[in-house]
Amino acid sequence: MQKIKVIIDWDENFGAVSDLVDGCVATGKTFDQIKENYASALEFHLEGLEQEEIPPELLGKYKLEFELTAQALLHRFDKILTRATLSRITGINERQLGHYVSGYRNPKAEQRKKIVEAFHQLGKEFLSVS
Repeated sequence: MQKIKVIIDWDENFGAVSDLVDGCVATGKTFDQIKENYASALEFHLEGLEQEEIPPELLGKYKLEFELTAQALLHRFDKILTRATLSRITGINERQLGHYVSGYRNPKAEQRKKIVEAFHQLGKEFLSVS
């Protein structure tokens, strides 16, 4: 089964695109909604293409793999975790996190990796509770 990477970004709503499929975009107010909307948009987009226009990766079974930009990831959890908490778990100061959430600044790959790893570690800690 092919994995199709879909990038989710934030700009007042979630937006999704894939480098593999030109012209297929979707938006949504929530993370779950954007995943559903992109899957529907992709299905509709593929129906409108000629067989030879469809990327080979999409001819068989495929699975959409969603990757959030740092801004989208931080925005998704902005109302769940305080910036102070995010600062503690990422090691990035609150003001800098605020710049990332607002889109004023984009983190370098190294900073994004710290953010993602911190969320993974937090998830492991939650799962260890019995």
